[in-house]
Amino acid sequence: MIQQRGSLRRRIVSSAVAVFAALTLVACGSGEGTRNLAVHDEGDDGPVVNFFSPMEKVSPDAENTARTASDQTIAMAEQALGLTVAYRTYTAEDYQDKTYDEVCLDRVRSARDDLYLLNSDVIVALGSEGKLADLSGLSSAQNLREEVRVSNTVDGKLVAIPQEVVAYGLFVNKDIFKECGLALPSTPDEFLEACRVLKEKGYDVPLGANRWWLETFVFAQAYADLYNGGDIEAEVAALNAGEARYSDYMRPGFEFLKKLVDAGYIDAGNALRSEAFEGAGEGADFMAGKSPMVVAYWGAANTDTAYGNPSFAMEVIGFPSERGPMPVLSMTGYGVASDAEHGEEALAAMDVMLSDEALRLYAETNRVISPSKNVVVDCAEPLRPLNDLVQADTYVLASNAAMDVEQWGNVCLIVRDLLAGASVDECMAKLDALQDAAIGK
Repeated sequence: MIQQRGSLRRRIVSSAVAVFAALTLVACGSGEGTRNLAVHDEGDDGPVVNFFSPMEKVSPDAENTARTASDQTIAMAEQALGLTVAYRTYTAEDYQDKTYDEVCLDRVRSARDDLYLLNSDVIVALGSEGKLADLSGLSSAQNLREEVRVSNTVDGKLVAIPQEVVAYGLFVNKDIFKECGLALPSTPDEFLEACRVLKEKGYDVPLGANRWWLETFVFAQAYADLYNGGDIEAEVAALNAGEARYSDYMRPGFEFLKKLVDAGYIDAGNALRSEAFEGAGEGADFMAGKSPMVVAYWGAANTDTAYGNPSFAMEVIGFPSERGPMPVLSMTGYGVASDAEHGEEALAAMDVMLSDEALRLYAETNRVISPSKNVVVDCAEPLRPLNDLVQADTYVLASNAAMDVEQWGNVCLIVRDLLAGASVDECMAKLDALQDAAIGK
């Protein structure tokens, strides 16, 4: 599925997070029509790499337009290699159109383009089919953080590389917590107690929520031990073989969410029908100090149109787990079709776009976590607690291509079932069914 969703016609963010927002916001509809496809060839006679993405290329000569950091890294590749990156873009107009993910699957399988920007579930599907080239030989691949390599390795092959690592966290109004005599929560029990006190103090919806991001609580509790002290390779192998069950890992997180719903700490009905930043307690409610907590991604703290300029003291912390606060990481990635017509050129372009020089430009412009272990940039002050955890390798992954069951999208949909009234047992049965299908039972 996707990492961030909603209507492309909503105010989202500044150009600092446009690349991430564009990819993740379009992947949620169901018939690719020519009206949705756009081709942006520049007519040069030299080598061409066809790049399929959900965003249009910004003209370098356009007045009053700042090129995105992603475009700048592509320009670096064009200049270094003497080639042209020709964009093909797709945007779903409404829920009746095919999603960006569905269109990507079709186009990669038929090698209609060379280079693609892909969501995690598509990376898993195409990687397992052998439709994506192995990127492990690229020079830029040698500098990747371990979590990036793990998340994008399928059947032993590195098949995608992102330009940023997307960290999700709990955005907290510290002034409200201080007024209520509360410390910031670290564990599930502390979080529940904080919600109880906040509700008693008159905050009807202690946690603002929408229909996309509540799975972060599940991942934090499910995989805190796996990614922080566990034998990751062995445990994932056991899950893929059916010797361990995803439902056993995730039941505590679903039971926790059920408590939040039953106690009214989340407005489940509102969350179920709300897009990102539009749920009860989110967006304007949070910024106006009417709601103490919301879930959002890293970039929301960097922008004036999301949560980047609050009038109160804000801190972004990890999600509660028995190991303490846990950032939840997910990521999109660039991939090359294994049968691409211009495969060698596309791989060379990727190597420039994902070099430390290019990633430093991207990270400094967008103030994000880089996939390169050699690139570290300063972050907005409210993000420091989350950043410190990530830099200390304390996190959980919400997308892991080594797992045969795609994580982010599937768990998101099952959490939505919980919001709609499904029992925890019914949700676990859906997880078991997904796992059984993956292992061929």
